[in-house]
Amino acid sequence: MPTGIAMHDARERLLAAAERVLLRDGQNALTSRSVTEEAGVSKGVLHRHFADFDDFLAELVRTRIASAQNEIGSLQGSKPLVENLSAALTCVFTPVNLGLVKAVIARDGLRSRLRETTPQGLPILNEASASLAAYLDAERRVGRLKPDADPRTLAMTLVGTGHLLFAGELGGLPDESAVREVVESVVVGAVS
Repeated sequence: MPTGIAMHDARERLLAAAERVLLRDGQNALTSRSVTEEAGVSKGVLHRHFADFDDFLAELVRTRIASAQNEIGSLQGSKPLVENLSAALTCVFTPVNLGLVKAVIARDGLRSRLRETTPQGLPILNEASASLAAYLDAERRVGRLKPDADPRTLAMTLVGTGHLLFAGELGGLPDESAVREVVESVVVGAVS
């Protein structure tokens, strides 16, 4: 039922509500009803802004991808290489992003929507690998990695290992030293 009050931030409210549901209740609880109830809006508001729930989730995934890419892009030369890579993995493997990776795996419709922007690989992880590879290539050009280091392989190894580390902690996130240890073991032969 129309209220006559325009909501200028409906999309942002819905996206933030979905993140809260994911954090509190996990990926299986992520439904259009749970999101709209969390946002305090009717289901019609979601469908006014998105074609369907998979379209909404695809927007949430794309938003989280852009956020991680921006953060990884800001790392160049700011701190020691291992510290930057540890920060990048922590940025990529937030509880919300881990929940979204599970949602992408579980929902065919969502994967189909995301193929428009991520034609290969697993969204979030694929873009994280590409961003890390670009970062590592830049670090190689300035001499912080050996000239023969392979940024793409290093990035894929970091993301794959990072995913196993962060997703395998029985509901908790690994501490900073565990992340650093993994990063060091992956890049040990490539650092100048």
